[in-house]
Amino acid sequence: MAAQVTTMITTIALIALSSVIVESRITTEEFKTTFKPSTSNGKVEGTRWAVLVAGSYGYWNYRHQANVCHAYQLLRRGGLKDENIIVFMFDDIAFNEENPRPGVIINRPDGSDVYNGVPKDYTGEDASVDNLFAVILGNKTALKGGSGKVLNSGPNDHIFIYYGDHGGPGILMMPTDEELYAHDLINVLKKKHSSGTYKSMVIYVEACESGSMFDGLLPKGLNIYATTAANPNESSYGYYCPGMYPPPPEVYNTCLGDLYSISWLEDSDLSNLRDETLRKQYEVVKRRTGYSSSSSSHVMQYGDINISKDKLFIYMGANPDNENSTSLGYRSTSPTTHPQAVNQRDASILYLNEKLRAAPEGTEKWVKAWNDFSKEMAHRSHVDRSVQAIGELVIGAKNAAEVMRAVRPQGQPLVDDWDCLKTLVDIYKHHCGSLSRYGIKHMRAFANMCNAGVGKDQMAWAAAKACT
Repeated sequence: MAAQVTTMITTIALIALSSVIVESRITTEEFKTTFKPSTSNGKVEGTRWAVLVAGSYGYWNYRHQANVCHAYQLLRRGGLKDENIIVFMFDDIAFNEENPRPGVIINRPDGSDVYNGVPKDYTGEDASVDNLFAVILGNKTALKGGSGKVLNSGPNDHIFIYYGDHGGPGILMMPTDEELYAHDLINVLKKKHSSGTYKSMVIYVEACESGSMFDGLLPKGLNIYATTAANPNESSYGYYCPGMYPPPPEVYNTCLGDLYSISWLEDSDLSNLRDETLRKQYEVVKRRTGYSSSSSSHVMQYGDINISKDKLFIYMGANPDNENSTSLGYRSTSPTTHPQAVNQRDASILYLNEKLRAAPEGTEKWVKAWNDFSKEMAHRSHVDRSVQAIGELVIGAKNAAEVMRAVRPQGQPLVDDWDCLKTLVDIYKHHCGSLSRYGIKHMRAFANMCNAGVGKDQMAWAAAKACT
């Protein structure tokens, strides 16, 4: 019986993953694109600041904290001081009982430890939306817990913000399970600009539908340049995952990185950032993150695109060892060695299936792995069915699917009334339970209900009916 169940669940997992595992057109093999040696003294007016955010928790999300820790090491090698680097992460990975190398985090299969020395500024429950906004605004009085470090930046300073986790249309998540809405983030950025406390800002975001955080929302003129792992209506992808190429070491049952993130990080590791521009890195990352299949992730750019002419050195510093380095580029290889990636939302399914596969059949570990997998699949089914049922109740069965999946033209924000969106989501959670990082893929459905005129009374009636 145990063998039959294992075979069945493995088949289910492979079917679930088959539509989201895609082949990249490149590998991590580098080819040398020679740049002229820098003749600049490398001096930048003002101070460099950085905010690094891993929005998840749990060993199955190992890759997000690994990305952030890698980013920290990159910035330190570039010359940024700890006092100017602010880190948000739950900090439950390095010494997790599942980590085969306690106290060590790696971000690529042959990678070195990236955890050592990372400051624990805002961890656990202190890694909240409110604290993130307070940090960006330099508002120490609004902080609740944490190290107290904020962006105490001035008018000539340069700010780099990197975020990595799960997202959905118009939303990112924080380790506290709080939603970070696009509208609120943009308002904070506008307020930061109005304070005159930076010269320019660069934002990198790794998340599904991450383009929706800025599309139609981030105006020009704020001196902010943002790039995202995906456009407003597609997933981003986990990388260095079990059973894929290139795989992590056999002792790891989880993905080590995300494709967009490791693309900019590995490019920065090996390139002369005094010479390479933001635009060049955008093109390198865009090419590496591109796919030949229809399940593609399109790296996007928003805001003041002219900032992309700046050298990366202005924001990330530069490793002196790379002064004579060449740019990291990528090329196609034979189809038999195409690297593979997995849809961010299904990386947890891959992890759970790996745990089930590794557990001896019939043991307590096997039973727990089976129960964890079953619980996750049941939750996903509940979220999908309940959102569909609510849509049919408030819109009508005939038009619900079309209305809920509608994607607005490029340049239009996800929703007109963000308060309506928050209200409908809160009502759903009250009656139907957590959406979770999987369920936030349905944020567009709730947004389109708002755009169609669905109010809180209708939503409350429909959610109660669908989930009781």
